[in-house]
Amino acid sequence: MASVEKVPMLAEGYEMLTTELKALRQERPKIVDAIEEARAHGDLSENAEYHAAKERQGQVEATIADLEDKMSRAQIIDPTTLSGDRIVFGATVTLLDDEDKPVKYQIVGPYEADAKKGRITYNSPLGKALIGRKVGDEIEVTVPSGDRFYLVEKIEFV
Repeated sequence: MASVEKVPMLAEGYEMLTTELKALRQERPKIVDAIEEARAHGDLSENAEYHAAKERQGQVEATIADLEDKMSRAQIIDPTTLSGDRIVFGATVTLLDDEDKPVKYQIVGPYEADAKKGRITYNSPLGKALIGRKVGDEIEVTVPSGDRFYLVEKIEFV
């Protein structure tokens, strides 16, 4: 039997999945009620409420299964317990871009990445380029808009 591939995740990312899963599980009985109510209206072939409720039920069940899978494979990492001089999962990194402007990113898992919040996944082009680097390293990353150059200025574990 193949081993389950663990996916690194911060505790807050795991908590977000837990919250979403709980909300969906609470929605289940409401969907069943909506299906029963729509059934009571008679002919199911032309019953839009019934079809909408059944479709929502399918979406909710698929999302619940997906969340349960993600959570079962989660390897929760607390960045405050990490240290060292190299960039690893969970590290917060300050880089200088090609115009010497500082940019700050935290290396996170694929389910918690949000570029607008400065959270990039470890398997993104920049994330891959950063892992294992240390302060003073220059990094070249090819992105859709072209090549970008960065200098690692600071590594924090917060």
